[in-house]
Amino acid sequence: MPGLPDMVFAANGALAIEDRALGARFREPVRAREAPAHRRMLAAHGIRVRLPRAINEGEGDFAWTGRHIIAGSGFRSSPEAHLELMETFRVPIIPLELVDPRFYHLDTALTVINSETIAYYPPAFSPSSRRRLADCYPDAIIAEDADARVLGLNAVSDGLHVVLAAQAEKLCARIAEAGFTPVPVDVSELLKGGGGVKCATLEIHRRSEPVVAPQGQQAGEQTNIRRSSI
Repeated sequence: MPGLPDMVFAANGALAIEDRALGARFREPVRAREAPAHRRMLAAHGIRVRLPRAINEGEGDFAWTGRHIIAGSGFRSSPEAHLELMETFRVPIIPLELVDPRFYHLDTALTVINSETIAYYPPAFSPSSRRRLADCYPDAIIAEDADARVLGLNAVSDGLHVVLAAQAEKLCARIAEAGFTPVPVDVSELLKGGGGVKCATLEIHRRSEPVVAPQGQQAGEQTNIRRSSI
């Protein structure tokens, strides 16, 4: 929309799963008008959008794994938004705290590759969040500082192909070693604005089968994802 240049970072507009979405409520006034525009767009696609009470920046801080939602807070989204996630989608939440201002959104420090596999940069998270990630994802792909700094983790995956910054060379290699297909793209222009592949992608997630919830939480629904960018 005219006058809203940050709207190129479409991931921040909502989290959408099937026919439900939790809309964004931006912390910064300069982005406030993006939220209703995203809600109108999602509603036009037949998606029921919940108007949020707490501050949240959509998929910037919320990642759907196909089994649960990994939810970040610390800089751009409020921990109170996590309750709204559970109320909206009725799935378990894995809450994480971001502590490094270079990684101000969850999607700058963690990416979901498929329902069993994530990649992340541990120093971006608090000690308790690191322990939680290690418990939930002992076989995760770990990114190095150089690849994290070029937002290599700001990626989009269809469960096999992982589109990510070409500048994150070691991360591309580790993703390939894990059996996935990296699709490197030059994101140098997006990086100037503090974003990357994922920042520019709002996904509509799909779910189908039931699954076991994370340890210590009530079992929710198991899901598979079909991702599409809008």
